[in-house]
Order: sequence, then C-alpha cells, then structure tokens
Amino acid sequence: MRTTFLPFSTPTLEDAEINEVVDSLKSGWITTGPKVKRFEDAFRAYVGAPYAVPLSSATAGLHLTLLALGIKEGDEIITTPMTFASTVSMIILCGGTPVLADIEPGTLNIDVAKVREKITPATRAVIPVHFAGQSCDMDPLFALAKEHGLTVIEDAAHAAGTEYKGKRIGSLDSISIFSFHPNKNITTGEGGMVCTADETLAEEISLLKFHGMSREAWKRFAASGTPNYDILLPGFKYNMMDIQAAIGIHQLPRLDGFIDRRKEIAEYYNRELADVAELALPTYAPYQQRHAWHLYTPLVKVEKLTINRDSFMDELKKLNIGSGLHYKAIHHHSYYREALGIADSDLPNASYASERILSLPLFPKMTDEDAADVVAAVKQVITDNAR
Repeated sequence: MRTTFLPFSTPTLEDAEINEVVDSLKSGWITTGPKVKRFEDAFRAYVGAPYAVPLSSATAGLHLTLLALGIKEGDEIITTPMTFASTVSMIILCGGTPVLADIEPGTLNIDVAKVREKITPATRAVIPVHFAGQSCDMDPLFALAKEHGLTVIEDAAHAAGTEYKGKRIGSLDSISIFSFHPNKNITTGEGGMVCTADETLAEEISLLKFHGMSREAWKRFAASGTPNYDILLPGFKYNMMDIQAAIGIHQLPRLDGFIDRRKEIAEYYNRELADVAELALPTYAPYQQRHAWHLYTPLVKVEKLTINRDSFMDELKKLNIGSGLHYKAIHHHSYYREALGIADSDLPNASYASERILSLPLFPKMTDEDAADVVAAVKQVITDNAR
C-alpha cells in the first residue's frame, strides 16, 4: 500500500505561473486588466473562436449566456442529467425549465435520439456537456437544432483542448462555455470563458459581466483611459481578474502536453483494467475526435460486489488513493428530484451510471508508479469485496 495519499486531482503549477502572479501583485493591478486581455486573446486563438469573453467561472458563463439569449419563464432547455448542478441551476435561475434527456451508456454523453424525443414547441435551446473531455456527437445535434430552430450551447467545462472531427471545441457553430477550475485541464484558480462567433452576443455578455458598464476598470484608469463611463443595462460582477489570468497565460501553452500525459494515464488504466469484470470502463465514441481526458470515470458493477460505490471509494481512501464523484445524476439530488419529478425509469442509463460512477486519479503530475498504485488498489478492493 502507498505510504502517502494520492489525490484525485491537483493542478500542475510551475514557477512561470507563480512569478506572473507575483508580478501582478507587485504592479498594483490585480483586478481585470491587460493580463486578462492577453489570456482572452490567447485562448480565443487556441480554440479558433471569433470572440471570447473571460469570466469568473463557467457558471457565470452559463448564467449570462442564457440571460443574453432572453431565456424566460416557459422556455424549455434540454440538457443531460450527467453534469454538475450549475448546468441545470442556471436554467432555473433564468426562469427556464430544464428538460433532461438520457445519456449514451458508453460515453455518458447526451443521446441525440433522446434529445429529439424531448423537443416541444416551448424548446429554445440544447445544452450538451462534453463529458469527461470527450466530444458529444455534434453534427446530428446541429442538424436537429437547425430543424427545430434551437440554439446550441456547449457546456465545455471539461473540454479545453477537445476536438470534434478535426475542429476544436470552441470553434463550432454554437456557443461554448469553458471552465478553469483547479481540477480542469488548465486552471486560473477559478474562471471561465464564453466563446462564440456572434459578436452581438459577446458584447452583451461583456456588458452583463461587469455592471452593464460601458468601460471596464482598466480601460478607465489606465494612463491612456478616461474615467467617464455609462451604465447601458443592469449587470453582474462576473469579471476575471489579472491575478487569475496570470496563471492561465502560462497554463495554456502547456495544455496540449497536459492532455498527452492524461491520455497516457487513461490508456494505461484501459489496458490494466480491461479484464476486470467488476468494472465498465469509459469508451471512445466512433467518430473522429480528440478526447481531452479531463476525467477517467469507470462504473463499478456493484451487483458483482458486496459494497456499493460510496463504500468502494472509502476503501480506496484506506489504501491512500483518492477518487471523485462525477457525477451523481441531477435527478438524484433532492431539490431536482422534487422540482423536476423525474423517476429513475425515465432516465435509465443516467440512473444506472449515477449509482456506479467514480473518478480515478488523473492529472499530469502523476507518475507511472502513481498510476500503478491506483490499479493495484482498485483490484485489491474488488478482490476483497467480490461476491
């Protein structure tokens, strides 16, 4: 057994990020400023988006996107039950109604055929989530959206660096919302980005993120700026800070390398756990894509064990292996179960996955020995608790 605890995830930060943050602190400019603009431009260029809006979180991006689209009471938004609560919460907080479509059993991405079944005259948009860093099948989803006049909003929180048929997520004909939380493939501590080809939408989100103000602080208080400003609409305080962007500026050039290392570890897990009958391993979608491997999420076949998934995770912890829960399905949370009135039988694939899924450690700083320790611990827990 390991003598030290291996966390489920930890950010890969080096001296360049630390020095850039220190530079921001010493400069006296720590809130939104020129480094945010540098990161915005670099990320926009990386994904191939005409416009990008940096924000304090991906949740803020979801909120402001829905507001900018005019989502209101009575509007239905179709999304997946296998996601973090913010995807659904923002729909509700904007007055809309979330409608959950079931997932594919292998990729855990939203099933486009199930999306079609959920469309009504009240449907305004679809929010697919690129689960664990693997792209949803976007071509049939775009075709379905065009047929019914729907907006596609990609929850790309897992998908920085993900590609679909040779195109980066963020460059498709949609709105893409990225996360830079510490457990994501790159981080800014906290932070997010909305990418779009719609200039008007980008401008409105930019206004909404900072009080509806016509000039951001750094443009007003820099030597070349003017302190005068106007309020064009009521807005929020969702801006990214230079301290955050200082980290992202140096994370982004290493993103592809991070993904390469994540893929190596994920493929090692796939090889070493392939013959373990008590696990269902993540599967690749059949279309051309680049999986960013934000998460590695096997399903524990609890029917073959004497313990449930939560106890499985506890047993891993006793062996000094951390794990995560991504995700308990939305309709398995108390609020949403009551508010949406969804039974397990309505979403059988998501319900099955929700009781069995866990995330094994996966981050670039992991060594080959760390990965071997994870595999050994998983096998030991299964051996100790097999029926």
